[in-house]
Amino acid sequence: MNLLLGILELIVCFSGVLVMDKLFGKWGLYTWMALAVVFANIQVSKQVDIGGISTALGNVMFASTYLTTDILNEKYSDKASKNAVKIAAAALIAYIIFAIFTQLFVPNSYDTVDGAMKSIFAMSVRITTASGVMFVLSNWVDVILYQKIKQKTGGKYMWFRNNISTILCNCAENFGFSILAFIGTFPLLYCLEVALAGSVIEMLIAACDTPFLYLAGYLNRKSGILLEKDDDDEQEAMA
Repeated sequence: MNLLLGILELIVCFSGVLVMDKLFGKWGLYTWMALAVVFANIQVSKQVDIGGISTALGNVMFASTYLTTDILNEKYSDKASKNAVKIAAAALIAYIIFAIFTQLFVPNSYDTVDGAMKSIFAMSVRITTASGVMFVLSNWVDVILYQKIKQKTGGKYMWFRNNISTILCNCAENFGFSILAFIGTFPLLYCLEVALAGSVIEMLIAACDTPFLYLAGYLNRKSGILLEKDDDDEQEAMA
């Protein structure tokens, strides 16, 4: 059941990235980055078994951020990709701040959700910091590495730069997060085992995002169809 749900979530999630690009252009992709990092940090608190591997949810949402920055890099510019990472980092900081506020408010006698919300928003400072730091670093390096490979290959082999940059940065994020978040609490060997299991899942997900990257190019050549053009957009188009 979880495996089928995971496949369905992947299809819906990656398709959502394409829809946001089609409807809102790069602004839609910026929005997706912010939403993805917030929802992934909510999902990550739920532990599940998928295909016999124990893991936390959030892998697909986190992986969609790499697809998003790759589309931005491919269709817009590496600067647009870096802007997306900055926006996602700001969204994560805002989420942490308001999650703390949510827990501090004292509920009244009519409240029925305070306990559940505290469970959802409960977070370890160390784990949250490790997650945020590795998210920003891995996505930033992904943007740079993707662009470097693109330049070295003369713009050819999009599948190659997509998979190499995403897999390397995803795996580095897994190992970096596991060590920063859990070393000292759990034995190093266990931390590495958790990171390895997560990396296997991430590599499979990364391989699945390549067709969506090509679809973004073939199906979404005209992006932002719901946005009204302002003067800045017209000047950018003329440049």
